[in-house]
Amino acid sequence: MPSVPDNLLPVGQINGVFGVHGWVKIYSDTEPRENIFSYSPWWIQYQGEWREVKVEGFKGQQGGKALVAKLDLITERDMAREFMGCPIAIDRDALQQNENEFFWVDLIGCQVVNLEGDNLGSVVNLIETGAHDVLRVQGDREVLIPFVMERFILDIDTTNKLIKVDWLVDEDEQSE
Repeated sequence: MPSVPDNLLPVGQINGVFGVHGWVKIYSDTEPRENIFSYSPWWIQYQGEWREVKVEGFKGQQGGKALVAKLDLITERDMAREFMGCPIAIDRDALQQNENEFFWVDLIGCQVVNLEGDNLGSVVNLIETGAHDVLRVQGDREVLIPFVMERFILDIDTTNKLIKVDWLVDEDEQSE
């Protein structure tokens, strides 16, 4: 049995069964969604233990909105049902990451500090919008900051979990 990588990166989840031959429905955190099938092998957490799996086949379903996959360790529908809700991860070392590229999961929990030295709180998640992504920061109040590098996002230090931003706190909003 292969050893489990110590730097797994979540990329999705098994969220249903499909057909009678052990295919499973996949929720993908990748963009575009189909990119989840570009990574191999997958690691699935089943009953508290990470297991390496190989994707034997995949396709889109229901007008392209759902993804389904056939995994080597799931052979029939009843077995597939047992894997519902299991997270899917990949070995982070298998990815090529360029400078100024960040995985959303690495930004969650980072403290956000502006140029004035105000701690705005920590990143609780990111919101995908049509124009650009938005950091959702929770401190004394919630702050939404457009994820635009060099304009609003000045520096990201994932090692020290710190993001420096050019974002003023509105005095009126502070007193609310």
